Amino acid sequence: MKNVGRPSHKQDTQQEPPSQQDEHSSANNHTYHAWNVYVFAIVAAMGSLIFGYDAGLISGAELYLKKDFSLNPIEEELVVSATLIGGIFGAAISGKLSDAISRKWSLVAVGITFIVGAVLTTFAPNLVLFMAFRILVGFCIGVASMVTPVYITEISSSSKRGLMVTFSKLALTASIPIAYGVDLAIAHAGWGWRPMFIVECIPGIMLAVGMLFVPHTPRWLASKDRWEKASAVLERIAGPEKDKEMHSIRKALTAGKHTSIRELFFTPLRMALVVGIGLAIFQQVIGDGAISYYAPTIFKFAGFTLPSGDILATIVTTIDSVVATIVALFLIDRLGRRPLLLISLIGITSTLAAMGIIFLFGASHTRGYLILICLLVYIFAYGIGIGPIFALMCSEIFPTRLRGSGVSISFCLNWVATLLVSITFLSLIKHLGNSLTYWLYGVLAVAAIVFCWFLVPETKGKNLEQIEEYWENGRHWQQ
Repeated sequence: MKNVGRPSHKQDTQQEPPSQQDEHSSANNHTYHAWNVYVFAIVAAMGSLIFGYDAGLISGAELYLKKDFSLNPIEEELVVSATLIGGIFGAAISGKLSDAISRKWSLVAVGITFIVGAVLTTFAPNLVLFMAFRILVGFCIGVASMVTPVYITEISSSSKRGLMVTFSKLALTASIPIAYGVDLAIAHAGWGWRPMFIVECIPGIMLAVGMLFVPHTPRWLASKDRWEKASAVLERIAGPEKDKEMHSIRKALTAGKHTSIRELFFTPLRMALVVGIGLAIFQQVIGDGAISYYAPTIFKFAGFTLPSGDILATIVTTIDSVVATIVALFLIDRLGRRPLLLISLIGITSTLAAMGIIFLFGASHTRGYLILICLLVYIFAYGIGIGPIFALMCSEIFPTRLRGSGVSISFCLNWVATLLVSITFLSLIKHLGNSLTYWLYGVLAVAAIVFCWFLVPETKGKNLEQIEEYWENGRHWQQ
């Protein structure tokens, strides 16, 4: 990185104290600057929407795919897991990609490639090509899952960063029932599975076109020595705080102008990577993938044998997840990250322990309703805490010069953990039984509590440069 943080003489001589008129204008435009951030965050959240929409879509299309391609059980699992496989590779390269071509153009490229993947999937003539195109779609989702929270983090103020990034999680959860609705409408019309996938082009278009009209993040621009453009973006999103933000960015980039990924492994910044990886793995190994993907199966284990059981499981769990995310929106910048993480994990641990005990008793209506209550508590506890906070904290704990690499590593391992949980859940149920399986997840949730208590810092109200200093000062906040 060349001449990071060294403004030209021309830039220095042009800086003058603001006049009273300028200060009055800035004050009047403060709401305008705030609304800019909201608009940019909503547009970028389309990157999360494509993830949720695709997850909901495949649930409705699965029965048609099974019939048309004559899927055996292994092939059926591969169809569901194809996007997870693609997601691992997408997350792995997302850091380098977003550092090289910017967060903005990465999401534009994701939108365009997602559209291509949706069209190719729609017209796939056989199972092999269908799987290949689904991996391509998963690749796009993997890139978007990492770049979306990073973009939103880098344009948000420290006081609103939690709200903004959590909004992308809301876009993900809220898009799932939208996909269900589209699937039901197409199924009711008798059109089969192909139209379900062509409709995926719509969120892809929304992402690709929308990102054309938002700015680059000021921190990415500054990392490329494009200081004037960074200042112009800060004027739009930070208003009166522009100079303060610019000073923090300049100071951080000047101090770390000789950048190497080795810093994440051989300097005090390695603790940021430890926290990022820990949150990434714990977010999944506490059983979320199993609960989400197999909620209908869990309902059957619990004793719900009505023909409408699958639909009931889907509707109830989706509504619960959306409500939890909305609650998190209002709490995450008020209570902070650590309290919500700990409350969330304690709720998850208690629920998993209770589910293990309840499954010890024979099937009955009482057991079924108790499992349903536990399932709802689990989803709610997950949705207000570790669900959205993983992406938020991963995108804010790494310094600008290493954010792409750090977040990419964390998200890649998160996708790996998601895949492992989803493909091992039914095997664990078969060999260990329901009770031991949920107790195993519960033990891992206890480990997550210990991890968060001792290693995860509270980043509420801290700007990104202050968080960087925290790691460099040996995990101490600078007074």
